[in-house]
Amino acid sequence: MLAMPCKFTLVAGRGEGGTPLNAFDAALIQAGIGNLNLLRVSSILPPAAQLSKQLEIQPGSLTPTAYGYITSSQHGQMIAAAIGVGIGSPEDYGVIMEFEGACTRLEAEAQVGRMVEEGFERRGLTLQTMHVLGIDHRVERAGSVIAAAVLWY
Repeated sequence: MLAMPCKFTLVAGRGEGGTPLNAFDAALIQAGIGNLNLLRVSSILPPAAQLSKQLEIQPGSLTPTAYGYITSSQHGQMIAAAIGVGIGSPEDYGVIMEFEGACTRLEAEAQVGRMVEEGFERRGLTLQTMHVLGIDHRVERAGSVIAAAVLWY
């Protein structure tokens, strides 16, 4: 079992490439997580995890990350991704939700906010603080967006 992360950072990026995978790689790089080995995790923020604006992780590190992403090759399509983190009382865990779709950043952020609220309600927790970050991109050739909550130590 991995140690429980004590920090989290929200990141987002967009990218274009010659292929969908290259576009996704470009979005990861712009988000500042292109040189990490992401371990995709589900939707729970560890108790007492603190928001950090700056990532301080060595390249190649195995990094627990909750993320939403979308890649498209449809010229002119607007794509968006958003990440939402809800925090309740300091002794409780939080909830992370991610969203991606053919929409704008504002639509994605609104949707992920509703998802965080529902996640808290379903668990019987009281939401005190919410952090939301989204990004959108109009596809040229192959485009991608990612929004992520990076959990680290």
